[in-house]
Amino acid sequence: MFGTAGDSVLAEFPSVVQAFDCAVAIQQSLWHANNRFADDEKMQLRIGINVGDVMVKSGDIFGDGVNIAARLEALAEAGGICVTRGVRDHLRDKVEAKFEDRGEHKVKNIARPIRVFRVVFDERARPGNIDEPPVDEIDNSANGEQLKSADAEIVFWQSVQASESLEEYRLYLDNYPNGQFAELAENRLADPAQAEDPSVEVTFWESIRDKQNPALVRAYMEKYPQGKFRSLAKILLEDLSARSQ
Repeated sequence: MFGTAGDSVLAEFPSVVQAFDCAVAIQQSLWHANNRFADDEKMQLRIGINVGDVMVKSGDIFGDGVNIAARLEALAEAGGICVTRGVRDHLRDKVEAKFEDRGEHKVKNIARPIRVFRVVFDERARPGNIDEPPVDEIDNSANGEQLKSADAEIVFWQSVQASESLEEYRLYLDNYPNGQFAELAENRLADPAQAEDPSVEVTFWESIRDKQNPALVRAYMEKYPQGKFRSLAKILLEDLSARSQ
């Protein structure tokens, strides 16, 4: 995840399939969590997915690819997902969801109209029921599967953490009762004022997780022996050690 602004979250994925799976899982999780709330108390998100080149600078990403994703989010219905033609073409034969053509839209700061598709999926299904991506899209090793699942949880947690909403901490626990951040979420709910701010550890982890440097991973594990990312760190360190042999 690259950043948040207000009530929005900007996330970048190595694969459009992973981005799509995460978006569907979030919307399905929210649908189930919202069942216990009145209509005016439900939390609903709009999600836009685009695929394309972006520019990375000072820990943030920029470019038309980012701007288009933001415009798609605004065009989506509450609880819905909108994608570009490129995303639709990439996913059309790889997932169970269907794509409803919403035509071309002229959007702010984008020179040409964009073709928008609404994702039609089973919002009542339990997260994870969408078909897995094909072999060439993912790491099929045990480590790869664990990292994919853990990454989805991290994205979910970071969106909750950014909002500081107690209801969203409860939503996290509903979906990940034994998750990496379950203890922290429970602490926040028990005593929000006294709970430890995890931002330092999160920043540390995000700064080293993609550098492929075993020394940095060991440094994280030494600094945070009971850290929230300790399982991921162990998997990453084992993977890096195996590659070096």
